[in-house]
Amino acid sequence: MSLSAPPVRDVRSGSGSQSGGKTPPLATSLLLLLSGAKFLIHVLLGGRYGYFRDELYFLDCGRHLAWGYVDHAPMIGLVARIALALGGSLHVLRLFPTIAGALVVALTMLIAWRLGGDRYAQGLAGLAALVVPIYLGIDSILSMNCFEPLFWMGCVYVLIRIIQTGNSRLWVWFGVIAGLGLMNKHSTLFFGCAVVVGILLTAERREFFKPWIWIGGVIAVLIFLPNVTWQVQHHFPILEDLHNVQASGKNVVLSPAAFIGQQIMMMHPILFPIWLAGLWFFLMGRGRKYRALGWTYVMLLVEFIVLHGKNYYLAPAYPMLLAGGAVAIEDWLSRSRVSAGKLWPKAVIASIVLVAGAIVAPSVLPLLPPTKYLAYSQALHLVPQKTEVHHEGPLPQLFGDQFGWPELVQEVAQIYNALPAEERSKAAILTGNYGEAGAIDLFGPKYGLPPAISGHQTYFFWGPRSYTGEVIITLQYDRTDLEPHCASVQDAGAHYHPWGMAEENAEIYICRGLKQPLSEVWPRVKHWN
Repeated sequence: MSLSAPPVRDVRSGSGSQSGGKTPPLATSLLLLLSGAKFLIHVLLGGRYGYFRDELYFLDCGRHLAWGYVDHAPMIGLVARIALALGGSLHVLRLFPTIAGALVVALTMLIAWRLGGDRYAQGLAGLAALVVPIYLGIDSILSMNCFEPLFWMGCVYVLIRIIQTGNSRLWVWFGVIAGLGLMNKHSTLFFGCAVVVGILLTAERREFFKPWIWIGGVIAVLIFLPNVTWQVQHHFPILEDLHNVQASGKNVVLSPAAFIGQQIMMMHPILFPIWLAGLWFFLMGRGRKYRALGWTYVMLLVEFIVLHGKNYYLAPAYPMLLAGGAVAIEDWLSRSRVSAGKLWPKAVIASIVLVAGAIVAPSVLPLLPPTKYLAYSQALHLVPQKTEVHHEGPLPQLFGDQFGWPELVQEVAQIYNALPAEERSKAAILTGNYGEAGAIDLFGPKYGLPPAISGHQTYFFWGPRSYTGEVIITLQYDRTDLEPHCASVQDAGAHYHPWGMAEENAEIYICRGLKQPLSEVWPRVKHWN
């Protein structure tokens, strides 16, 4: 079951080696340089702004470890728990996506090498993966998204080795990686389905007549089974959550043309020729032996267009196309009369990729203060792509959701500590969103605040604790919604932050004398979307 170097083959057979007949050497120093640069970028910038909304939620998931959560798979909770054990600081939390991002750059280069790419192809693939805007963005915060390319491309790497060596036992490793990918994010199911279709459409369909692909599938299912069991025990909250999202019109719905257009923008227009060349390389070029990978991408594209997925759902699939494209470009340059044996064409391409990537980087990395970011984005006409309808603010959501949380908690603390001692001892803090709840739980202890309660996502399962509803400080609730249920509603203040998301700039109320026990009202507090 070795993943050792592939046998010597000719690139003209599409099996991934230079035409000289020898396996190209792995550019180890270049791999370490580019993956190290990726690591360093995020280490240096990881604490420039603040905690992202979702990170606050994930930290609470880490405090409540389980085999599942309402809206996501369980692995992120474990990662957050480890971060908490290491101190839970922003830099510690961001270390995990930083490592994942560096590994994706390295894995992209390894895939290019396995496809027969020599030093230049490996370097171009790694450089392209390094400057992709969506990767710079998702690797700057902790979420399931930063790990997803790692699991998908891990599976791709194993599939390449199966095709090259004929060693069907490697499906065991495919199953392990796929199972872990499912425990990270459920959308790995779509990747798995696309791979199956890709295999069925190529000569690799013969693998279905061997036991190992089925054994790999069983392993993936067994790894994923605890999360499935949790979903069954809780009556599939993920399905209710997805239904509510669709019914509410929360997400931006893109036409097929718009979805494809946003793929080009999301990955950076300058990289479009590279990943398009990669798709050509797999489907019609010298990498036809790996057509299953090309069909995998096509099927993923179709799946997310039909299901109206968010534009970034396809992002984890692109490293293999960047790798294939880099190999194709290296091959074209070596055979062209204009560029064969010359350094300058290679240098020009790499320089264009690097400079173009650097120009766009401030739109996805916290390089600039907000005022300078706005001026920069306006000067370059950089318009952030929206994936959700209602999230508005002066900054893109990636940045805006990192501002205002400590200030919000400080304001709540002033309200809480101004209550008479008798009320303070039984006062609950009820939030309408997991961001506020997570912020209260992270920043609140130093002010003496109790843990927040919320009906949003998995907080609903954590319940109202022992609160009865005699005194409730509410965030993200309208006065008109509170008055029918409370004996009195008091205006306690309002939160405002100039750079935060607009929906967080809202009134804070104190509800006194809930007319029904909070435990009885709790089922109506549930808010999943």
